[in-house]
Amino acid sequence: MQTSKALTAVSGTAAILALLQSLCTAILTINGIRVGIGVAALAASSIATPVLSFHRDAIRIPMLSIALAGAVVNLAVLAWIWHLRSRPESQWRRQPLTKKQRWSERIQVLLSLATLALVALEIWSHPIVNHGASAF
Repeated sequence: MQTSKALTAVSGTAAILALLQSLCTAILTINGIRVGIGVAALAASSIATPVLSFHRDAIRIPMLSIALAGAVVNLAVLAWIWHLRSRPESQWRRQPLTKKQRWSERIQVLLSLATLALVALEIWSHPIVNHGASAF
């Protein structure tokens, strides 16, 4: 019984030290990310003209189309999976979803909806920001 308490104390101490070490690592990583963002912003400001050449309709419109198609296909596939799962014929072999599967489906829906929202926002705001015209 005494060994168990000593082992628990050692395990607790090790967990606390690991947590402190993780906090230190996280702080150093965050500082490194901040430096990286600053360097990237500096580099982006110095190469803005070549980068702006990528913001052409010949590149922008196909990329928006691919993003839109991918999000719609992803939502359609998920809807079809949910439809097949809910059919009476599949109830006998249906197994409950694991927590990982549920989270995966939720994240896929969330990312697809975010993609659709961002595509819509780009389509709406592009004429206003880049051409000074009204979107309507």
